[in-house]
Amino acid sequence: MMDMMKMLGKMKDVQAKLKEAQDNLVNVTASAEAGGGMVKTEVNGKKQIIRLDIDQDLIKPEDKEMLQDLVIAAVNKALEEVEEKAKEAIQESTAGMLPNIPGFNFGATE
Repeated sequence: MMDMMKMLGKMKDVQAKLKEAQDNLVNVTASAEAGGGMVKTEVNGKKQIIRLDIDQDLIKPEDKEMLQDLVIAAVNKALEEVEEKAKEAIQESTAGMLPNIPGFNFGATE
């Protein structure tokens, strides 16, 4: 019975650490660019775009489709990078507390 109580206590610690790590994901950021730096974006670990910079030369009606493609490419690259950083941040904050269960992503932010 005592082992069960210890395990429950440890699970509460894990939950608290995991929540803290997830709350801190807003501080994990990643940047990416597309079109040779003509479109730059920055996202946070909550998968929110926090900065978007578009080169003035791209802001032309005739370049609308290219601009859209470059924005999508830059955002997607930044999201991929921040997802990896978020996983690492959560794994670091819960080091040794969570089992490595194949297929279960402890770094998920959704």
